[in-house]
Amino acid sequence: MYPTDLKYTKDHEWIRLGAGDAKVGITDYAQKQLGDVVYLELPAIGRTLKKGEVFGTIESVKAVSELYSPVDGEVTDVNSALVQNPEAVNKDPHGSWMIAVKASGGQDDLLDAAQYTDLTK
Repeated sequence: MYPTDLKYTKDHEWIRLGAGDAKVGITDYAQKQLGDVVYLELPAIGRTLKKGEVFGTIESVKAVSELYSPVDGEVTDVNSALVQNPEAVNKDPHGSWMIAVKASGGQDDLLDAAQYTDLTK
């Protein structure tokens, strides 16, 4: 159910690590818990994040939740199209990245798809 090319956090964010900048979003489990997403607040490009630090907020018809950085790094891009159409998170949570980060550490304890599936049972 969860893409195997992503890594996951216990806070229900996903990250796609690669040769370039890593993309970050929230999992299908998280969007289902939130319900219909109506607003997204993301950081400025250039902001330095520490693993576990709040990088933004996501608001649904049910709740407002904080978004946590899965790694240390610098924000290199923000998905402004997603800010304009936050409901896309509900339609394609694993394809709707929120920020891109130049990761500089903190990847060691990320979960793989099987571990994340066990966490959300």
